[in-house]
Amino acid sequence: MEIIIEAPLERRLTDALTQAGVTGYTVLPVSGGSGRSRRWSRSGQISPGGGMVAVVCLTRPDRLDSLIEAAFSVVERHIGVVSVSDAEVIRADRF
Repeated sequence: MEIIIEAPLERRLTDALTQAGVTGYTVLPVSGGSGRSRRWSRSGQISPGGGMVAVVCLTRPDRLDSLIEAAFSVVERHIGVVSVSDAEVIRADRF
């Protein structure tokens, strides 16, 4: 699952995912993009807190619904996108 959300909401999102059973995730800075309203760039923000982050987590399919609910509990009232992709874990012993 990949979630793009406003940087100030990162902690709220990761806390919600952790409460839903996520044991690991990766947070990446988002350098820019384009959405419904316009193009934007991290370099155009007044502070780093004004940008966006991407939170990526891997999970088993049987746990996905609860993670989507946790993500939407934060994202639904704010700017953000949730996507789900299939993934093949090569080093499953580390997962």
